[in-house]
Order: sequence, then structure tokens, then C-alpha cells
Amino acid sequence: MAVQTTPTTGFDTLYVGARDMVRLVQRQGLPQCIAGVAERIGRDFLRWGDFDKTPRVASHSRDGVIELMPVADAARFAFKYVNGHPKNTRAGLPTVMAFGVLADVATGAPRLLSELTLATAIRTAAMSAVAARALARPDSRVMALIGNGAQAEFQALAFRDLLGIRELRLFDVDAAATAKLVANLDGEGFTSITVCASTAEAVRGADVVTTVTADKTNATILTPEMVKPGMHLNAVGGDCPGKTELHRGVLERASVFVEYEPQTRIEGEIQQVPADFPVTELWEVLAGRRPGRRTAEEVTVFDSVGFALEDFSALCFVHDTALALGLGQRIDLVPAQDDPKDLFGLLRREKVEACAA
Repeated sequence: MAVQTTPTTGFDTLYVGARDMVRLVQRQGLPQCIAGVAERIGRDFLRWGDFDKTPRVASHSRDGVIELMPVADAARFAFKYVNGHPKNTRAGLPTVMAFGVLADVATGAPRLLSELTLATAIRTAAMSAVAARALARPDSRVMALIGNGAQAEFQALAFRDLLGIRELRLFDVDAAATAKLVANLDGEGFTSITVCASTAEAVRGADVVTTVTADKTNATILTPEMVKPGMHLNAVGGDCPGKTELHRGVLERASVFVEYEPQTRIEGEIQQVPADFPVTELWEVLAGRRPGRRTAEEVTVFDSVGFALEDFSALCFVHDTALALGLGQRIDLVPAQDDPKDLFGLLRREKVEACAA
């Protein structure tokens, strides 16, 4: 009697690796990817109540953090693995590395395994722009970028395309990082790019200030005297316990907006203030339930720590775009079985196939 070697049940998982992600962005276009992820984030935030949400699970060490970020709606579950190790660049490694999974809620079957290091940079910039469109003055044209590392180009381009920023003022304690940023943004349509000698100089005259520094410390990148009426502060770098960028006094004179309050209380700039310090979740502003900016003179802060729903949106975008462009590989992440109740039988089948070969 012949031995059946072809499984009767099973499925494969779409794998989008680092090279495929680069091809996806190159073929789709970076501006289109940022805009596409921003559109998905906005759409998903408007159905906030559909999602099962929880603060991310973090494992902290002296040099960094490793996190798992889960979220799900009725149809799909997503999670991201991501680290943050500021000293990594000394060893030739990225500060942030990430991958993610998109799975069916009904069966638990993983449908997508994807790199998310590049995609996280895109979704973080897209999220910043979504918030800024709701909170910054519509006539904002000048942005200060404090911290000119791996995320800076994406922030600059997102604000150029989605908010209308035309002038950049740059500062980083690492002059090489600023030089890299200037070179990469050459020819990208900014009317001026000014390299500054300090944070105070960079924020002078800025409509939007984006802080995206990497050090895991309670820093004071921005102090109250630097903040002028009408500014929008996009605080990106403070994203874990013991890591902040804004002086407490900046928060106390501003209207503060967050992604998911239970997580931001632990990890964001607002870890510095009492538990009853008032904040507004951004989804409420996008849904028209709460006001965003009230006056032209108001100072607004987006206390951005990154939330799993944004990665859900990014993974959905990657999945759909990869399929449309014919990118990625089909992999057998989960074994295919003739009898789903007989996992042990898989070992016998593989042994028979090996002997037959």
C-alpha cells in the first residue's frame, strides 16, 4: 500500500523580509507608503472601540528594552516584536529592530510575517503627521528636528507631504548624524535646511518641534523658555519608563494628547506628572468627540510612545501592498498535517519521505 506523502490540510504564510520591504517601498514610493499608512491609521483610530487593546509587554535591561505589542479586532490579531538599544550603533547594529505578525482571529493562523524595522519608521512618521494635522496650526511651515538619527528623514518627509512643512531647523549632539540627514534630504523640496548649534537655536521660529532622541534617560531636551505660543510639540523619543525629553514645565503649560492613556502613563512624557494630569486620547479628537487645538496661541503636545494599533495598520498595509505588487515569499511557518490531531505522525511522514529520497 502506497504511503501518502502530500498533506491534505495546511496553509502557508506570506513572508515579507527586509529586502522585500525595501522593494515594496521603492516600487510603491516612500511618500505613497507614508500617506497610505497614515490613511489606515486614521481609519483604524476611528473604530477605536472595535479593538482589544493592552499596554505593551516590556523587558527592560540596563542598555535597552525589548517589547511585544499586541492588538486585535474581530477579524485579525497583530503583534510586533521591537527593541530599543541606543548603544547598538557602536556595534554596527540598529537602535531599533522589529518584526511583526498578522493572524486570523477565527483560527489563529499566521497569515503574514513581516520585517517592521523600516515599516516602523514609516508608521511612526505617519502617526506623527496624523496627530499634527489635528493639533498643529494649519499654517505651520517651519519644523525643528531635534535628534537627527534613523527616524529623522521619515519625520521630515511625512511633515512635508501631510502638513506642508517647507523649512527645517536641525540639531543633534552628533554632528555626523546631522550631516547624514542634510545629505539625504538634498533635493527633497525643502526651501531651507538650517543646521543649528543648539536645541534653543533650532526651535527659534519653529511652528512644529519634533524631538526624536535615543538616549534612555530622563533628559530635558526642551525647557519652558524655549516653547513659544502656537507651537506644536511632537515628542517621539520618550517611549519607555525613565526616558523623557520634555521638562515637566512644558507639559504643565500645554494641552497634551496621547495614543493609549494606560500605556502613555507608564512610558511617555506624562510619567513625570501626577496620575490625574489631564490628557486627551487622539482618537477622540479624530472622531470629533473632543477638541484638538482650540486657539492659534495654544501649545499642543503629542506625547507619542508608539501603540500597537499603529502597527496593526502598518501590517495590514504591508500585507495588501505586497500581494498587489507580487512581493514576498510563501513559507511553511506552521506544519501541514494529514490529520490535525496527529502531530506526532508528522515526524513519521518526514522519516518516510527522507528514506524514499
